[in-house]
Amino acid sequence: MAISRRKTLAMLGGGFIAAAGIGATTFVTTRRPTKALLPWQNAGNYDDPRKNALSYAILAPNPHNLQPWMVDLTGTDTVVLYRDPERNLPHTDPFSRQITIGLGCFLEQMKIAATQTGHEVGLELFPAGDSGPVAIARFSTSATPDPLAAHILERRSCKEPYQMTAIDASRLSALEPYAKLVTESNLVENLHSLTWEAFQIEMATPRTLQESAELMRIGKQEINASPDGIDIGGPMLETLMILGILPREALMDPDSEATQSFLSSYKNMLMSTPAYAVITSAKNDRLSQVAAGASWLRLNLKTTELGLALHPVSQALQEYDEMAKLYDRSHELLAQDGETVQMLGRLGYGPLTKPAPRWPLEAKLLNG
Repeated sequence: MAISRRKTLAMLGGGFIAAAGIGATTFVTTRRPTKALLPWQNAGNYDDPRKNALSYAILAPNPHNLQPWMVDLTGTDTVVLYRDPERNLPHTDPFSRQITIGLGCFLEQMKIAATQTGHEVGLELFPAGDSGPVAIARFSTSATPDPLAAHILERRSCKEPYQMTAIDASRLSALEPYAKLVTESNLVENLHSLTWEAFQIEMATPRTLQESAELMRIGKQEINASPDGIDIGGPMLETLMILGILPREALMDPDSEATQSFLSSYKNMLMSTPAYAVITSAKNDRLSQVAAGASWLRLNLKTTELGLALHPVSQALQEYDEMAKLYDRSHELLAQDGETVQMLGRLGYGPLTKPAPRWPLEAKLLNG
């Protein structure tokens, strides 16, 4: 059933649910993917200090919310982390650089969380090279609690427009140890254009668009059944899709009204960015990528502590042919002396947003 752009926007504007006789508050409550959000409530409720730390680690940011981690509990004090070979992004992340950064986020959040029970975590990274475990983590006692641990459950990737107001100097000063900060107006405007052009390329390249489309989880039932990937919810959108007014195929068609409306809103979000945070590294090997993930995770928690919002916009850093010019451009703007730009994120004052769905810890344990 085809509908005009005007009617679509009118429905999305709020009249549709009322016209259908659905109470908006009731709909939002009953369509919340409660099961997929349980890991946020269950974090910290384990007797084994390793499981306790891992219950927080699974909440770490990661590309496309793939949650590419599997863990093995060994003996009484050891965790072995593996990369799930089935959770890859072969088109947008062909060298698994972003996946490895996500694993670095996981390891750092595990380490930070472990300090809450007085445990220190020592890491042996890639003990058998790139084909073996990512890390062997050994827990010991006598750690001092890390103050960033208090902000794990509040952390979000805020994919909304930010206030176009300058970040105050005290907050910027507090963030300087965590990332390179971009606040100069000309460079901010250049990054507005760079991130928007990069997102358009990803959406216009059939194989990269398809990669994202296959990871879409639309509505409560799909999100609860597969609490990974790109969750798409909300009462308006879900109602239109349930009734067949807005078919899934429309979200995969770059020329559809649904996609064009989405692109318009996404552009508005990208342009509503007063500052950026950048993580770079001197090398681009696996150790550097894990370290970049650790830095990105700590930056996330610090911005949360400071009442700021952070959102990764790293499309221009992806390593496939269609993105090559913007990859080079991003490095001209943001890197020095042969550095690799590992992460680029929007930074500013944003609204509170909901947590992302997660698989429960038990789904990620190879044993125990």
